[in-house]
Amino acid sequence: MTETHPLTAAEFWEARYRDGGRLWSGRPNKLLVREASDLTPGSALDLGCGEGADAVWLASRGWRVTGVDISRTALERAAGHAVEAGVGERAVWERHVLGETFPEGSFDLVNAQFLQSPVEFDQRSVLRQAAQAVAPGGTLLIVMHAGWPSWQSEPPFEAQFPTLDSVLDELALPETDWTVETVEAVRSVSVSPEGVEGFRDDNVWRARRAHASRT
Repeated sequence: MTETHPLTAAEFWEARYRDGGRLWSGRPNKLLVREASDLTPGSALDLGCGEGADAVWLASRGWRVTGVDISRTALERAAGHAVEAGVGERAVWERHVLGETFPEGSFDLVNAQFLQSPVEFDQRSVLRQAAQAVAPGGTLLIVMHAGWPSWQSEPPFEAQFPTLDSVLDELALPETDWTVETVEAVRSVSVSPEGVEGFRDDNVWRARRAHASRT
């Protein structure tokens, strides 16, 4: 999902957060809530955390969260959101240009919500690194847009959206080490900036890593 763009990914996302004011609602993504509410809190990695809504929700449920984003402005807002929510001590924030650097350690939950970019981004490599960062017994949760909103009559650029099967193929999770628990297309209400009602399709994948490799 990329277009030709004169800015680097870091420049693009920093400018979008810095110049556009608050971008997101401050509420956690619905599919994160659906898929993670039944998980036992532990350590969590939130990739592309943006302004921190998902990380703050996880922290409020007892998770110790590492939030990662490419934009310093987004991370500053995320840290402020966590403090306002009373969970600042349960979250740390790291700046990474995913595809070039990646957080160290392993995590009981690795959350990647809409880790898609209109500028150059090695999504396949990052998702594989995300899977590698899941601790034994932990969960990998990925959610991505499956297409443009129904009201988007003229897409802003040409894009290839991942399919349910294509992401599974790219992850290549060994069946001996992983149990795929959710592979689902979900349709949600979507409203344009002008108030036109429609829908948008998203794909969700949840997989659990075995506690120990089976032989």
